[in-house]
Amino acid sequence: MIDTSKAHPARVYDWLLGGKDNYPVDEAVGERLPAEARDAARQNRQFMHRASAWLAAQGVDQFLDIGTGIPTPPNLHQVVQDIAPSAKVVYTDNDPIVLRHAEALLVSSAEGVTDYIQADVRQPESIVRHARQVLDFGRPIALSLIALMHFITDEQDAHGIVRDLVATLPAGSYLVLSHAASDLYPELAAQVTAEYAKGGIELGFRSRAEVARFFDGLDLVSPGLVTATEWGTDPATEPEGSGIYAGVARVR
Repeated sequence: MIDTSKAHPARVYDWLLGGKDNYPVDEAVGERLPAEARDAARQNRQFMHRASAWLAAQGVDQFLDIGTGIPTPPNLHQVVQDIAPSAKVVYTDNDPIVLRHAEALLVSSAEGVTDYIQADVRQPESIVRHARQVLDFGRPIALSLIALMHFITDEQDAHGIVRDLVATLPAGSYLVLSHAASDLYPELAAQVTAEYAKGGIELGFRSRAEVARFFDGLDLVSPGLVTATEWGTDPATEPEGSGIYAGVARVR
């Protein structure tokens, strides 16, 4: 059952990316957001593309993507299967509309596998239980949490959820995470948080130190925890301003 009376992060994100799979209640939130919110959605998406391609090039061929959102090509499996055709990708989101579109659009290459589970990151055990049916947890897995954890507050134990998910991964796996910053553009962050709250969506933007905690015990790969537009781009080029932190780290 799709609840069209309340805005949903996946559908607001779709609207910000210029998609059409959203409802008036989602559009109403998006319309009130500052223009920079559209830039942030695009920057998040581009970071995901670069990070996923980098991981596939390192030989990672298993991906668990939580907070998938409504499919927008190129999707994660398209990026990685272009490099590693036999890659397996498990997508997860808690919005039924994502499932509807996932079944139609998240179609694997002939050699690889894509699967989808409707589940909430706040229930990591059910996600991992399903993912084990598709992914081999004896080999490296990339856990992708793109623009997700700022929708989970400290009261909901955001850091504990990520810690529990990472604990299920074998050595040589990776955590890929992007997260809205509270300290890069504080006034914009406060405005975005307030507008989402009007739509019934609680946000927990975090400082760099708070985002860094998600990577505790892991080895950040170069260039470390930076803004989304600095990760995987030409260091000789001045990056576009971004209010998003992003990083990729290896599980020991």
